[in-house]
Order: sequence, then C-alpha cells, then structure tokens
Amino acid sequence: MISLRKSKMMALVGTMLVGTMLFAGCGGSQQSTGDKAKEASIEGKVSASGSTALLPLLKPAQEAFQNKNAKVTVNIAGGGSFTGMNQVAEGSVQIGNSDVDLPAEYKDKGLVDHKVVVETFVFITNKDSKITNLTMQQVQDIMTGKTTNWKDVGGGDQAITLIHRAKSSGSRATVSETVLKGAAFTDNAVIQDSNGAVLKAIASTPGAIGYVDAPYANDTVSVLSLDGIAYTPQAVIDGKYPVYSYGHMYTKGEAQGATKAFIDYVMSDEFQNSEVEKLGFIPINKMKK
Repeated sequence: MISLRKSKMMALVGTMLVGTMLFAGCGGSQQSTGDKAKEASIEGKVSASGSTALLPLLKPAQEAFQNKNAKVTVNIAGGGSFTGMNQVAEGSVQIGNSDVDLPAEYKDKGLVDHKVVVETFVFITNKDSKITNLTMQQVQDIMTGKTTNWKDVGGGDQAITLIHRAKSSGSRATVSETVLKGAAFTDNAVIQDSNGAVLKAIASTPGAIGYVDAPYANDTVSVLSLDGIAYTPQAVIDGKYPVYSYGHMYTKGEAQGATKAFIDYVMSDEFQNSEVEKLGFIPINKMKK
C-alpha cells in the first residue's frame, strides 16, 4: 500500500517537473520571439554623407546591418567631412560623417556627436621617390611649398607634386592641425575629391606625395614613416604616431528609429570588437586618452 502511494507521488512530481520545464521552455521561446519581433520592427531609410575616410568602415557596417534588418535601407555617400556636417545641419541627410570635431560655426545647429572610431592618416608617395621616411618638419615644408624637389629631402633630382584634398575634407583638416600646426598648404597642388582618388593619382604620378586614411594605403604606393616611426595601430595607441583623428557620426538632434539603430550597431561591442581592426581602424576603447 505504502509502495503504491510512493509510486503515485513520484509520478505526480515527475509530471509537475515536466510541466515546469515545458512552461520555462515556452517562456524562453516567447522571449526569443520578442527579440526577433523587436529587430523586425526596425524599418525605414537612413541617408548619410561626408567623410570618405570613414567609408571603408561604414560600407561593411551598412551591409551587415541591412542583413540583420531587412526592412532598413542605408545609403552612404562621400563628399568630405564638412559637406557631411552641412548636409545633416540642413536636414538633407540623417547622418553627417566627419573626421573632425564640431567647428564653432556648427555649435548652434543642434547637432549631436556620436564618436565611433579612431582613424589614422598616412603619407604616401609614388614608388619612384625611393623615400621611406620623412621628419615632420620635412613633411610640413613639402606641404607648405617650401621644399619642391626630392633631392632636398634625400631623394633624387625630381620635382615634388603634392596631391591632396579640398578644404571640405576632414582628412585635410586633420593633417593641417597635426602636421602644419597653423601653417597654410601651398596652392601649388593637385586637388582630388576622395581618399581613393588621391591614392590612384599618386600611384600614377611620378614624384607625387600626399596623404590618405590608412585603410586606403596599398602596395601601389610607398607608405612613409614619420620621424622614424612607421604607422601601426599600436604606435597610435602608445602616442608615438600623431596623425590621427576620431571618426564622428553627427545627427540633427538625438538619433531616432533606424538611424539610431544603425549608429548603435556601429558602436556596439559586436562590431567594434570583431570588425573595426580588421577594417584598418582602431576601436575607441583602446585609446589611452
């Protein structure tokens, strides 16, 4: 009799445990469904323009984000950092991508700064220059037009052709601040509208020199060391390589909806920790200051 009662109680307990497990399983399924529903609810169009230095970062981010959010379309264009800030201030795009901090003239435009990455700029030459290192002073003298022949900096007797960016470029603004220190660029230069165009022009122009965002540099050109320091991410982190800036994604007012979701994805641990370095940039959380 006692044995029978024990059997019945054990069966009842087993039934209750199974029920509890099933209930918990249903709860977990509901949570997962809720997460998916939240993700699926993100929809709309996001437009961004500005920095071409940030394109090697944001294009892959755009593709990954759209794969996760099928109802969102993100369009990213270049044009230069100041173009991006102008267009977001005017309301013609949702995001203005920039390599520079917000200038004083934009302080009253209602722009909100989202600092997303560290971007480094390198000086490149046509391979025929045979130069591998320049001092910061030598670079400044070339950029300002004081030095016009490679023989004056250890190269052959060949005219220097400066190829770089227009005044709307954040890359140009970064080089002006970190290298020229207030001195003016020479007007005797070839101006290109993007990092990619600068790279191609220098690769095909004997005696040429200029600067590009580090991810653009490849084996079609020579990348220079500065004061004997070759660019590496660690050299920037350690404070040894000084030509860098922060990449910004500015919005007019607080970001909302799909725009906020896209910026959040770029700033997420998922993207920052797994993709940023692969794409040639430095995660902000690795900087010591």
